[in-house]
Amino acid sequence: MIGGDRRSGAGPAPYRAELAVGLGLRPDPSAERILAVLAEAFPGQRIACLATLDRRAGEPGPREAAAVLGVPLFGYSAERLARVPVPNPSERVAAALGIPGVAEAAALLAGAGPLLMPRRVVGGVVVAAAAAHD
Repeated sequence: MIGGDRRSGAGPAPYRAELAVGLGLRPDPSAERILAVLAEAFPGQRIACLATLDRRAGEPGPREAAAVLGVPLFGYSAERLARVPVPNPSERVAAALGIPGVAEAAALLAGAGPLLMPRRVVGGVVVAAAAAHD
């Protein structure tokens, strides 16, 4: 698990499902930064996979973070991400990539259901999560 067990009652209750986590990343993020963001955003949660834009998935930081977690890393083309309706489109992503968003769309493509956590920015990284496939 990322960040330990939160059964003490402090903070929000953890999701029951394993998570498919979508990441919106700037170029060349370090694995350490990604792992720190995941620990902050999903304390005590089991992350089943990471997903992002295909060009970011090919970078060392995301690949190393997935390897440390022992989970697959999925990369999706901008065209595929653009076909996923997202509840919280990003003007910044629309201007940069011409698509509504990365993190939510990637989480929805990699996951098995609706978003459990809509996109939010943690430490300069955009994260979102859906329930992972069983």
